[in-house]
Amino acid sequence: MKEQVKKIRKAAAEKNLLKSTPISHGVGRRKTSIARVWLRHGDGEIIINGKNFSTYFHTDLSKRLVLEPIATTSTSSLFKIEINLSGGGVHSQAGAVRLGISRALASFNEEYKKTLRDSGFLTVDARRKERKKYGQKGARRKFQFVKR
Repeated sequence: MKEQVKKIRKAAAEKNLLKSTPISHGVGRRKTSIARVWLRHGDGEIIINGKNFSTYFHTDLSKRLVLEPIATTSTSSLFKIEINLSGGGVHSQAGAVRLGISRALASFNEEYKKTLRDSGFLTVDARRKERKKYGQKGARRKFQFVKR
């Protein structure tokens, strides 16, 4: 009887270990935002900085950006996704999360890599804010010309 209980506890501990250890990891960057993404065994829950995904992102556009790679690979109920997110604004954070999730899915399964690449989710958006130049009002804006 005691041996059976020990076996059951050991199996339960192994299952919990499987749920807690990350399967795959990906880093996404967009402008000044950095998203570190971990895929774990789970039920499709997305947690960003300790908050639920739907409470962290308010707009439908940013929610859709995050969910695109998961919908493309149809892995919505396979993983629990934990994300550590810092820097930037809401839209650039959503772009960073999308790239991080795509990279994590691609490293988890090589078959997903082609579909993600064809959809454009593994392409890095390298656009940054252009710096202000001296003698000008902004990056490209000049001071108003005075003729007299």
